[in-house]
Amino acid sequence: MLVTADGLPRAATSGDLAPPPGLVVVGRYDRPPGYGVNRPRGSDSWLFTWTTGGQGRLSQGATRTRAGAGDLVVLAPGVRHDYGVAPDARHWRFWWAHCRARPSWPAWLRPYATGDGVHVVTPTPADAHDRIEAAFRRMLSDARWTGTGAPPATGDDREQVAVAHGTAARELALCALEEVVLLTAGAARAPSARSGVDPRVRRAQELIAADPAAPHTVRSLAADVALSPSRFAHLFSGQLGRSPMRELREARLRHAARLLEGTDLSVERVAAACGFASPCHFNRVFRERYGLPPGGYRASGPMVGT
Repeated sequence: MLVTADGLPRAATSGDLAPPPGLVVVGRYDRPPGYGVNRPRGSDSWLFTWTTGGQGRLSQGATRTRAGAGDLVVLAPGVRHDYGVAPDARHWRFWWAHCRARPSWPAWLRPYATGDGVHVVTPTPADAHDRIEAAFRRMLSDARWTGTGAPPATGDDREQVAVAHGTAARELALCALEEVVLLTAGAARAPSARSGVDPRVRRAQELIAADPAAPHTVRSLAADVALSPSRFAHLFSGQLGRSPMRELREARLRHAARLLEGTDLSVERVAAACGFASPCHFNRVFRERYGLPPGGYRASGPMVGT
């Protein structure tokens, strides 16, 4: 059944079903006290909320959190949840989006997991807020694109909902949401900085994430952080529970999944672009990681989780 923004409630209410999992739906609300949504079965899609004013309260499973201006709270699918205006708040102004997460997003959000599929990305620098807001505005406009001409201009009216139907509109909308995830998860103070992870280990992680296709080795990464290879490998594995090369392989596989999802590059070119010297090796480790060979993963669409 085709779902349109006209067919959606002006604001979700308690007991409403979440949008079907294949859709990309984005909206902006400014709700008064008493507003709340309760979904005992949770949602089949991911729910992203970005607060711009007031305060919200969100719970999923046994995990509860509050959201203030500048907080991104993400709820993974499949767990009962409810959310609404915080009890002592005068309102809650926020952007929200329901969609299937792209394969790389769960890994970016994982450091901010607080339990039961809840991810709280905070704090983000104030100087990033305007760009995040602009990305949501662009997502709202791109979701309305019919595929003819240019997407509609962004509007300034306060409350809107849009559903992306066409493939191009969905991909454009997801690109805008991906920018939100990158800007928030990348700019927020990483929890690892508060959990005692050595800054040299964090630096090595950043180098891998920035260019997973580069010919990184234990020796090259150790040199970049001014440690001997043996000391670096021991420190990295001891603090993160995985070796530097395992970290590199995971980063390459996430990058490959993103290329398979968003480009028409051949499997062989994807393998090479992600730093895999052998397409056969790439096929084997990709299947181990995602449960499908690269070609099968691409044919399934952006529906396979990490």
